[in-house]
Amino acid sequence: MAHALNAGLRTAMEADDKVLLIGEDIGSLGGVFRVTDGLRQDFGDERVVTAPLGEAGIVGSAIGLAMAGYRPVCEIQFDGFVFPAMNQIVTQLAKYRHRSEGRVSLPVVIRIPVGGGIGAIEHHSESPEAYFAHTPGLRVLCPSNSQDAYDLLGQAIRCDDPVLFLEPKRSYWAKSDLDPSAAPPDQDRARIVRRGDALTLVTYGALVPVALQAADVLAAEGREIEVIDLRSLSPIDDQTVVASVRRTGRLIISHEASGSGGLGGELAARVQAQAFYELEAPILRVTGYDTPYPASRLEENWLPNVDRLLEASDEILKY
Repeated sequence: MAHALNAGLRTAMEADDKVLLIGEDIGSLGGVFRVTDGLRQDFGDERVVTAPLGEAGIVGSAIGLAMAGYRPVCEIQFDGFVFPAMNQIVTQLAKYRHRSEGRVSLPVVIRIPVGGGIGAIEHHSESPEAYFAHTPGLRVLCPSNSQDAYDLLGQAIRCDDPVLFLEPKRSYWAKSDLDPSAAPPDQDRARIVRRGDALTLVTYGALVPVALQAADVLAAEGREIEVIDLRSLSPIDDQTVVASVRRTGRLIISHEASGSGGLGGELAARVQAQAFYELEAPILRVTGYDTPYPASRLEENWLPNVDRLLEASDEILKY
């Protein structure tokens, strides 16, 4: 996925000289996760800008650049480092198009490595998507594979709305196919990655491969489940999920973020409002716990995993 993101940035910068990058250590180092590796050498310091350690300044500068006609792509080094920039993101970036009655667009992309699974601690393993999905005026995207990483990043950069682009850290080194010439699907649409009729399992990001592993186990027992990758967290494609639940009658939602106030609760409310009479069991959530992110030796037990998804599946299939 890291190589796919690098290719997506390169393609966007070659296609439009108004696209530029700004972030900490993204120049000669290529970023902590090497996503921008080689871009400074090819596009120069004026388009690959290594910023001081100050996220509010990074996003504030990007807002000014967008007002001047550029399409800046910010890199926040780790998920927990985005919070110093929250004022710029929530009170300025998200609201300016509405405030100007549509006269001024801010086509800013903010790339954020998110989630756990790499043995890091708090501030380096966070899942802040609910903050941004709760903020009107922002789009929030989260790829789960190389093809989506390439396609969604290109669409985000071309979009006139500000986009929070969440990159699951433990997926950076996962290998999957990439066809740069393939026609990309709509960035707002969820993707059914496995068909089934026993229940619907909805997730996104690094948990998609985990969900598919659970589906393989259940298939060996004769129970085929449908796995849906949301891809877009704001707006949420609830239509695809509702259509699936109307066929399966059961829904499990899983995400790494803590359960309380998470996206799972929002999606569950939408589904029960639209498919109440088709539901054959309560909607279940499998999420991170309502605690700060734990020490690395405990994260395997904190994150949703195959066993927890199978336990939830057994419970919901009893109805």
